[in-house]
Amino acid sequence: MRTCDTSTAEALARLGVVAVIQVNCVDSAVKLAQTLVRVGGPAMEITLRTPVAVEAIAAIVQEVPEALIGAGTVLNVHDLERVAQAGAQFAISPGASDDLYDAATQIDCPWIPGVATASEVMAGLDRGHHLFKFFPAEASGGVSTLKAWSGPLSEARFIPTGGVSLENAPDYLALGNVVAVGGSWMVPSAAIEDRDWAQIEALALSCLSLSPSSST
Repeated sequence: MRTCDTSTAEALARLGVVAVIQVNCVDSAVKLAQTLVRVGGPAMEITLRTPVAVEAIAAIVQEVPEALIGAGTVLNVHDLERVAQAGAQFAISPGASDDLYDAATQIDCPWIPGVATASEVMAGLDRGHHLFKFFPAEASGGVSTLKAWSGPLSEARFIPTGGVSLENAPDYLALGNVVAVGGSWMVPSAAIEDRDWAQIEALALSCLSLSPSSST
């Protein structure tokens, strides 16, 4: 491994939403994970944009094992190695590189490359990947682009991120080639800094209606 394996893709599809999160405090990250798990909320993508991100992932893995926790903003092989060592259940990049594609075959952490063009999807499919982060989604044509890709790139599945909101998420999730959507609207940085778990809980609950499982 590793491309994003079937079990991870199925877990992401079941939740329907990936909360893109930036944290500055490990304790707050754990409390956040506990809040999201308590309401059956989205999967978590801790972005590697702060010095404590990897430590926060490791803490959540240890203290909130029920959480589906991944790492975002994985830019190079060193990042992928670090998050795999921390126990991340998946890793997501805003793009892709040959080095990351090569490393993903050796590192035991399902990796989701980022794409914005059909050529990038084709390159990923050639490498054996079938699940991609579509980023930046809205700036890259959004729903219209994904609809256009569904024919010629029928094997590919996507997690659109970037400009996705509570309002337009249903349009993405209605597409057959979309597994889940990613966004930060349910976990505002200010609410995390203020430790306003009630607000985050309410926002996370608003995501439940987006999950495919909520209609069953």
